[in-house]
Amino acid sequence: MNNLEKIIKLSNKYVANINRALKDIKSDIMADFIYADNRGFTIITNKVASTLDLNTIKKYIKNVDVVDLDNVRVLSLPQSKWYFKILGIPYLIKDMNVPIFADIVKTVLKLTHFCNDITLVSKPCVIKASPKSDSNDMD
Repeated sequence: MNNLEKIIKLSNKYVANINRALKDIKSDIMADFIYADNRGFTIITNKVASTLDLNTIKKYIKNVDVVDLDNVRVLSLPQSKWYFKILGIPYLIKDMNVPIFADIVKTVLKLTHFCNDITLVSKPCVIKASPKSDSNDMD
């Protein structure tokens, strides 16, 4: 049995130990499962991990005897970025002459059925469109 097969076989144990280590640092992140293929393995978490969370996972992985430390890549967050542009929303709150701010947008997004499984990793950016503005600036 090669090391990858051992990791797959013992993945429940590793997930439990990673979660124990994360709980010890009072993190709200949890490892859900370990995905493995011929290129290696990936630890899937329930939320976006902080630097402290990543370092805690990395520290545990370095102590696993079936992991070849020479082949451990740097732990990192996903690098893809998606932009979601919503057009046609009034910039000012009705009857208040106050601009819409990010927390209102965030609250409304959570209430919509097509965004209920989306996790925002940063605050929404509210930009006032004008006839002179470039409507493609966020594409």
